[in-house]
Amino acid sequence: MRVGSFVLAAQFPGQGQGEALHRAVRSVEVAEEAGLDTVWLAEHHFVPYGTCPSAVTLAALLLGRTQRIRVGTAVSVLSTVHPVALGEQAALLHVTSGGRFSLGVGRGGPWVDLEVFGSGLAAYEQGFPESLDLLMNWLREPSVAGTGDRFAFREVPVVPRPSEALSDAPGPEVVVACTSPASVRLAAERGLPMLLGMHVGDEEKAEMVALWRQLARAAGRSAEEIHGAAHVSAGVCQIADRRADAVEALVKAMPGWLKQGLDAHVTVDDRERRMRDPLAYTELLCGLHPVGTPRLCVDRLAATSERTGISRFALLVEGSGDLAATEENVRRLGAEVLPHLG
Repeated sequence: MRVGSFVLAAQFPGQGQGEALHRAVRSVEVAEEAGLDTVWLAEHHFVPYGTCPSAVTLAALLLGRTQRIRVGTAVSVLSTVHPVALGEQAALLHVTSGGRFSLGVGRGGPWVDLEVFGSGLAAYEQGFPESLDLLMNWLREPSVAGTGDRFAFREVPVVPRPSEALSDAPGPEVVVACTSPASVRLAAERGLPMLLGMHVGDEEKAEMVALWRQLARAAGRSAEEIHGAAHVSAGVCQIADRRADAVEALVKAMPGWLKQGLDAHVTVDDRERRMRDPLAYTELLCGLHPVGTPRLCVDRLAATSERTGISRFALLVEGSGDLAATEENVRRLGAEVLPHLG
């Protein structure tokens, strides 16, 4: 089992953006010290839900500050970036970090980001498969031409070529955020592992993994490839000596952040988007994920892995909103939970 942290650089009420980013960077440094496997960096634009607008840029900083831990994006939004530009950045990080970079991608949401970056609503609603295929070609081939409806260009060489840097890795790992059967199909047909959201419980995650395997098999993926797919389960982790104390820490802090962050989302076409009730969502997350004593956290992670077949976790550890509490949470995760997991 491989346990990592999920870093949003969340801006809690009363905090500055620099404070949120400092907590995010510091939590990664502590995660490496604590023995965590990976840190997954979220990307958001124009909202305090997350103050990191470029997960690959922050990943570059953190790869330079660390020695061992893997750094991934969760996710880089393909709807608002050119796949070749993202592919070049991913290849650069893969080569210069010795293969410690993972690229998580997703299509994002129907937000005003699509207007600001000029990609338009169609990039979100229809463009993700073309963007993903172009990105994968860039990361696997020596030269690439754009032959799609959205991206059309003459053949150009891939520089740097990620496959030339590490003989045992053809390029950076790519993970796809999946929230629907359509996105599960997209990932499965390409043999790409899934990143499943923290709002989803074990039963639904197990169903998505089963669907992925079925669709990957139908697409001609090998049994070895299907069995070895390392899907990632996102969740929340808060450790305390009593479960009630862990829940209280999150219930006190997270609803304010969620309300402020979710309310700030603006749709590109002014469609109404119903956001989750912040308190109810916090309570849901406390019920689904490792929130409580170290023993409870061990048992819950083990149970999720057994029920779903997922062996990798990306756990939000900054739910208290406090730097010192976040550092303690990460250290306890490393010292009191990881040693008891297979």
